[in-house]
Amino acid sequence: MAHFMGFYKRIGLYFIAVVFVTLITGVVWAGVEPFKVTCRVEMDRAVLPAGDSQNVVLKITLDAPPAPSHITRPPVNIALVLDQSGSMNGIKIEQAKAAAIEALKRLGIQDVFSVVVYDTNVSTIVPAQNARDIQAIVRTLQQIRAGGNTALFGGVSQGASEIRKNIENDYIHRIVLLSDGLANVGPRMPEDLGRLGAALIKENISVTTVGVGTDYNEDLMARLAQKSDGNTYFVESGVDLSRIFAAELGDVLNVVAKKVTVMITLPDGVRAVNIIGREGRIRGNKIELSMNQLYGDQEKYALVEVNLPKSSPGSRMKIARAEVSYENPFSQKLEKSVGTSYARFSSDPEKVAKSTNISVVREYQLNLNALAQEKAIELSDKGKKDAAVKELKQSAFRLKQVGSLYNDRQLLEQASELEVQAEKIEDQGMTKKSRKLLRTDSFQKKNQQLSQ
Repeated sequence: MAHFMGFYKRIGLYFIAVVFVTLITGVVWAGVEPFKVTCRVEMDRAVLPAGDSQNVVLKITLDAPPAPSHITRPPVNIALVLDQSGSMNGIKIEQAKAAAIEALKRLGIQDVFSVVVYDTNVSTIVPAQNARDIQAIVRTLQQIRAGGNTALFGGVSQGASEIRKNIENDYIHRIVLLSDGLANVGPRMPEDLGRLGAALIKENISVTTVGVGTDYNEDLMARLAQKSDGNTYFVESGVDLSRIFAAELGDVLNVVAKKVTVMITLPDGVRAVNIIGREGRIRGNKIELSMNQLYGDQEKYALVEVNLPKSSPGSRMKIARAEVSYENPFSQKLEKSVGTSYARFSSDPEKVAKSTNISVVREYQLNLNALAQEKAIELSDKGKKDAAVKELKQSAFRLKQVGSLYNDRQLLEQASELEVQAEKIEDQGMTKKSRKLLRTDSFQKKNQQLSQ
């Protein structure tokens, strides 16, 4: 009896210790991992109509936890690639320098910082180094002067060379490219920069692009960011650069997962139809997706359309299993999370309607709208202005219909904004500003980039 009493006493003390440590540190024991990315698989409806084969939309969501405050964040290796061509002269170059200096001052001595400038030529003015002697770097940045053409491809390539000096270490690697003009020295087509971005992501280097004014090539900038899993921004004037640089650095300093891959496995009878808005691969019953990084306290998702076989009322079916693998930058360990989705079938239309998941429906509609925006750009580029306007108005109509059905404010607001854009294009044609707004908005929606 004394032996058992001692055992229970030890168990009681253990649980008291667990509760005490949980209250003090905020860390939950007993197998719960508060700093782990979670994976959810949801459908547009939890209950589906029984009967014939049908298509449904899956939303695979990765919920990133807040960055742990009691653990030192992973260091960053950031290269700023700044356009100093003649068109940057004046307030643009001054604001770019000020934004770069502000970004530098937010880094710690463990971080690595480099600066490449480009015009007709490319020059590394701050070789990759720890952000220690800030004043010396500031003096170098203040000496930047605008003039010459735009060797954009060479600038990004040189920025990557500076990143590679520390590529083997456990850094968050990021290039931030700023340009206000058309690339006119070296490779200059969107496909060229897309290939460069695709090569860089294999080295875990993402490129964020910042376009200033209305004369840069938004297709080129978006393609580079997309292929390297970076962000993209459009700012009309240099005065917005400090805000954009601060937002971008906020993301880079808040990475909680690296080298993210998602594998979605479909059971027999369920067939992949389409990946909506993201790039990925469909191989038989498997769908593969990748993302370079996840930021703390944010979510990323992928939308996938699948086809289900015939079903009977009252039955239940497994739809998909998603497994996310990633590197924890705080522990440098590989971690995994799993999510699974099941569907129930009913012959009652009311049950089906009540089971609608508005979050999935909303994101699906907004991604369809992003694709419609891209289609409108394509039509306008071919001289088909009326068809472009029609594409936007039809998308606005769909958004308004669904938004009204579910009383969803976000869909209704997007519909109103799109109607205004369509009317402006109908009246003025596709201006440089309109095109950049459509391209940037489409990119940010498909990549779940928080707009700034």
